[in-house]
Formats: sequence, C-alpha cells, structure tokens
Amino acid sequence: MTLSVLLLLMSCNANQDKVTAPSVLLPENVMVDVMTDVYIIENAINHRRGKNIKNINLKTRGFDAVFSHYGITDSVFIINLDYYNDNPEKMKKIMDSVNMNFQRMQKQLKESNK
Repeated sequence: MTLSVLLLLMSCNANQDKVTAPSVLLPENVMVDVMTDVYIIENAINHRRGKNIKNINLKTRGFDAVFSHYGITDSVFIINLDYYNDNPEKMKKIMDSVNMNFQRMQKQLKESNK
C-alpha cells in the first residue's frame, strides 16, 4: 500500500514539473533576437539615466517597436519569457546566445571606431 501511494505521489509530482508551452510559442532563435533587442533598449535607458537624460516614454516606445517588429504583443513576450524561465536548460541556451550577440556587437563597434 505504501509503495503504491509513493508511486502515485511521484507521478503527480512529475506531471507538475512539466511546463506547458504557451499557445503562441516563440522559437528559441526568435526569443534570442527579441531578448537581444529588449536588452539593447534597457541598456540605452540605463545609459541615458546615468547621464541624467530624460527617458520620457523611451521604454514603452522602444518595447512597442520591438514587439511590433516581431509581430507579437508584450503579453506574448512575457508568457514566453515565463515559459523559458521555467525551462532552465532552454533559457541558459537562449541567454548564452544573447550574450554572444552582445559580444559580437561590441566587437563590431570597436572595429568601426578604429
């Protein structure tokens, strides 16, 4: 009896660990591109803040432009972000790609400023 209850509990727990994909699932490569653009906007805002430059609606306008470019809404992005955050291996892969994008962009900027 105890063994069957334990197996039942384990199977219920295993089902809770499975994360359902959102109805509009952004492929990992698209999520990388969207997150890269979102982080560029966030860094621009932080840079402007550090120089005491006003950021009136910059975040909203920037995010709206990114989401429009990819044909998604902010809620689709957030749902996908939650989905990938609940899948640590996939999220790590995405973040590694985002970081590689930034490294490539930094290298291109340095080379263009020579």
